[in-house]
Amino acid sequence: MNPARLAARLPGVARSIARNRSGSHDRPRFLTYIVTFRCNARCVMCDSWRIPGQQELDLEEIGRVFDQLPRLDAVRLSGGEPFLRPDFTAIADLAIRKLRPLFLHVTSNGFSTERIRRFVEERDRSVPLEMLLSVDGFGEKHDAVRGRSTAWKRVRATIDAIAPLRASHDLRIAVNQVILDEDGLEHYRLLRDEFAGMEIPVQPVLAYDESATYSVERGRDDIEFAGSGSHHPFGPLSEAWIHRFLDEVEDDLRDLPLSNRAAKRFYTRSVRDRLVGKSARFSRCVALSSHLRLLPNGDVPTCQFNGKVVGNLRSRSFDEVWESAAAEEQRRWVRGCPGCLAECEIVPNAIYTGAILRDALSR
Repeated sequence: MNPARLAARLPGVARSIARNRSGSHDRPRFLTYIVTFRCNARCVMCDSWRIPGQQELDLEEIGRVFDQLPRLDAVRLSGGEPFLRPDFTAIADLAIRKLRPLFLHVTSNGFSTERIRRFVEERDRSVPLEMLLSVDGFGEKHDAVRGRSTAWKRVRATIDAIAPLRASHDLRIAVNQVILDEDGLEHYRLLRDEFAGMEIPVQPVLAYDESATYSVERGRDDIEFAGSGSHHPFGPLSEAWIHRFLDEVEDDLRDLPLSNRAAKRFYTRSVRDRLVGKSARFSRCVALSSHLRLLPNGDVPTCQFNGKVVGNLRSRSFDEVWESAAAEEQRRWVRGCPGCLAECEIVPNAIYTGAILRDALSR
């Protein structure tokens, strides 16, 4: 990442931290855009593929939305499976050209090897690309979790196809392992050993039992659930196992670059605190502040665990939605939320409240 570009963003990040810590809301600095709910996997922990079809924003509409957003630090494009959109490369290039992020992050199940390889080769390379490929276990375990008998073979082929392009195409690759049960620790070790020789890190995250975004009941106002502090992992995990698993993961973080290591350590410690009944490391949430979520049809939800939509960017301007009474009502809800287990919420929260820095300095 260009050091000068990063340094130029730091005053803006500092202002965002001050606003978020004071309880006022910020303009977005981090975008999570779910480009489609469609998916060619049938994962046991996710209902994305069951969500009824939507009229997804087309390229012209996406361009109009991006034109209204401020310059962003990071853009994360996800799904469903984002590569099911034939115009995905064009979406990514629009994000880079109009939003000028420091990096682009793409999450994929890795099923479409040739399409993904072409994307890596043909995309706008003016910013780094971070590819996060979902691999939830070794071999048949991954197939079972993803609901496809060829899941392991296909994602493994994709990793082999794009790994040689890392240096020439400003590409970083990581494996995202969703942990559903206590077998996950053994499969974490297997995956870590499998990809060690390729210098591809394995980044485990705990699956959660319910998500307002990735559920067939996505549209419900899931306020009582998310705000009650009753959030649980997907499967039963003993306290002893949680400590053993997180201890091993934290030990392995020493091999990551400093910025990644700090973010992952904050996540693992936050999860440990939540699951053993503490809350010290849960920072103020920046949903509907520094973190903007955008759904395929242009809806702006509160967060991953609260499906309340505050407006639609297909039919209303960004400023109208962002400064609306509905958005302010949901920000009040966010301020009262005790936190969640989702890394994709925890890490932006930690960055844009300064909690990640405070945590690092306290060690």
